[in-house]
Amino acid sequence: MKRMLLAVLAVGILVVAPAATLSAQGVRWGVNAGLLMPMGDYKKIDKSGWIVGGGATYWLTGGTIGVRGDVSYGQTKEKTGVTPHSTKIVGGMASLVYGLGASAASMRPFVTGGLGLYNVKFDFTTSSASSTKIAFGIGAGVMFKLGTGGMRAVVATRFTSVSTSPSTTSFLPITVGLTFGK
Repeated sequence: MKRMLLAVLAVGILVVAPAATLSAQGVRWGVNAGLLMPMGDYKKIDKSGWIVGGGATYWLTGGTIGVRGDVSYGQTKEKTGVTPHSTKIVGGMASLVYGLGASAASMRPFVTGGLGLYNVKFDFTTSSASSTKIAFGIGAGVMFKLGTGGMRAVVATRFTSVSTSPSTTSFLPITVGLTFGK
């Protein structure tokens, strides 16, 4: 888990550090935070928590289709009546993004879907269980242009399912963030 968290932090630094260079090459980068809502079997044992993340999107010619990489870290806690524990989810995803409408529009919806690698860790009072598995995600959002520069506010969600055992760990983050670049 510590190695995975360090890897996520390293990728986050690599995304933010060369921001000026990335922006000049048509890459939008940003950060977000929001609500992490458990789904399916995960919803039976945990209540909603929080999530933070960052990422970058490289828009291909025309600005309609993009390739996105992002990382996130989230936590939830047990529901009443369930064995005391906390759940930590850290990972990253590579996605295709399809922007609807003109890239210069003041409000631009988008859809996204991709594959990733996530670590799900359950910390109990006396022990812990951790699993790193492949995940898929599909989602949508809206970007709102802020001012005359390249900054945008983004409201987004992405159903994510991690193939942990004995059942999948599925969640729906609802995030608000800022992006910068072209």
